[in-house]
Amino acid sequence: MYRKPLLQLAGMPAAAQNFPDEGGLIEDVGVDLNLFQCSGCGLVQLDSEPVDYYKDVIRASAYSEEMRDFRLSQFKTLVETHDLQGKKVLELGCGQGEYLVLMAQAGVDAFGLEHRQESVDICRAAGLKVSQGYPDLADMALAHGPFDAFFILNFFEHLPEPGLALDIMRNNLVDEGLGLIEVPNFEAIVDKKLFSEFVNDHLFYFTRETLTRTLELNGFEVLSVDVIWYDYILTAVVRKRAAIDLKDMIEYRDRISTELGSYLDLHVGKTRAIWGAGHQALAVIALAELAGKIDLVVDSATFKQGRFTPATHIPIKAPSAVKTDSVEVIIVMAAAYSDEVVRIIDEQFPELRHLAILRDYGLEFIRE
Repeated sequence: MYRKPLLQLAGMPAAAQNFPDEGGLIEDVGVDLNLFQCSGCGLVQLDSEPVDYYKDVIRASAYSEEMRDFRLSQFKTLVETHDLQGKKVLELGCGQGEYLVLMAQAGVDAFGLEHRQESVDICRAAGLKVSQGYPDLADMALAHGPFDAFFILNFFEHLPEPGLALDIMRNNLVDEGLGLIEVPNFEAIVDKKLFSEFVNDHLFYFTRETLTRTLELNGFEVLSVDVIWYDYILTAVVRKRAAIDLKDMIEYRDRISTELGSYLDLHVGKTRAIWGAGHQALAVIALAELAGKIDLVVDSATFKQGRFTPATHIPIKAPSAVKTDSVEVIIVMAAAYSDEVVRIIDEQFPELRHLAILRDYGLEFIRE
């Protein structure tokens, strides 16, 4: 965080909601807002504590006919573009269900999550499927999940832990589930010199860049970031980032383990060794459970000799042990040095009867 604030605003309203009545005027005092920028990620934010009602969604904009028409058109386009018809979609911070109704009209199975019990009751009375709650637990399982998509409309900037909220949304999505996140456009605030846009309710002020970075760092692929609603809103469509598929690697590991075990089982009763105590060999020995199948590990590095393999506790010995321990079977696991090791064995231990190399594709038999 830069030490010096970007902007200081004195005597500002303490909150954008909960207007004081005449009796509360004495206690109502202005606050100073200090706007800072993170020197690492560039995100602009207030140093204030969140307002008391930060978990609740209160929408005055929902009463605008123009906004309702805009949202319905927007939701229909989203649903059609991403094939969400009939799919389960969750709004985080649904208020009194103003947008849930429109999302349902756009063709999805709409659900809501709202903290304020009064708003939840209003939603349920209207027949909407809304749960009472707030995303504040990392392992939180949301009712009716997993969802095919979620949306957060001008609520994300209120959250003191936006990363946690995204984490919870991601964990409650189907694979490659979608999200729609909207926040005030800080670039427009700067360009239009809108000093009056700063308010204690909004803890974070996003640009395209910082919104994209925030979403990517919290497990989403950003499909688009656009400016809407008279340049005032940034709207981002995201997809849950898929985990890297290591199924082939796991199958390969299991095949190699079986191949190594079967080869060593053919030579039960003989002194068997692995040549190589590098990290790859150590991993293979452990994962293939070779501790009971080999008698020693050979390595040319003197600082490894006289010690034992980590986790599997097999003695590591110098190359001379091939003769002194009467080694009859060697599997070379020296990665890029494997061919060099084979040349050493050919020169120094031509009498060795059984020799194989662990290649990328499996065992290569040199002497059998």
